[in-house]
Amino acid sequence: MTATPPDPHPAPAPGAPAPGVFGPAAFQLVLLRRMADFQPGLAEQARLRLGASPAEQRQANKRWQAMVRSPRARGALARYRSVLGPPESTAHRRIGDLECEALLWPVPLWPDLRFEVLAGPGGAVWNEWLVRAPGARGPVLETARDLLPWSATVDEVARAFAPVRPMEGTAPTRWRLAFTASGEPLVAEFTYGLLQEVRPGTA
Repeated sequence: MTATPPDPHPAPAPGAPAPGVFGPAAFQLVLLRRMADFQPGLAEQARLRLGASPAEQRQANKRWQAMVRSPRARGALARYRSVLGPPESTAHRRIGDLECEALLWPVPLWPDLRFEVLAGPGGAVWNEWLVRAPGARGPVLETARDLLPWSATVDEVARAFAPVRPMEGTAPTRWRLAFTASGEPLVAEFTYGLLQEVRPGTA
C-alpha cells in the first residue's frame, strides 16, 4: 500500500504558524512530526500546506516537548485549552462504569477529523487522538486494499474488521490493531489515532 505522492505545488492552508506563537498550526506540526516516522511524503506535503519550514517544525516540536516535560507544566487538559483555544464541542460520555468529558477541536489539515481529548474527574486526560468529526462520512472499509494511509481512525478500523486485538504501541502516541481481512492476518499502525500503515501480521 503506497501513499499519495506530495503535490509539488500545494495550496497553502490558512493559519500558518505565527512567529513566537504556539497555537493550532504549531500543534499540527507536532502531529506531523510523529506521523513522518511512517509517512514522510504525506507529512512533508501537509507541512508545506501549513506554510512552515523544517526549522519551524523542529522548533514547534521542541516547544511542545518543553511544555509537556516542564516541572511547572499545567495539566494536560489545561495545556490543550491554552494551545487550541475553546473546544468546538464538549459532551459527557460513559465508558464502562466511568464518566468522562469528551472535548473536540477542529484540525484544519483534516477537515473531516477532530482532535478529541477524553478527560476524567479533575481534568485528568485519559486519551487524546484524532476521530471522525460528528456528521462527517467515514471511509468504506471492506478489504485490506481500502486501508490507505491517513484514511481511517482507530475506531473505524476496529468496527470494520472486528474482532480486532489491540496491541501495545511503540510510543505513547501510537496504537496498533491486529485483525484478519480476507483471510490474511494484518497489523495496522496508528499515530494520534490516524491510520499510518498496514503490514502483514502473524496468524
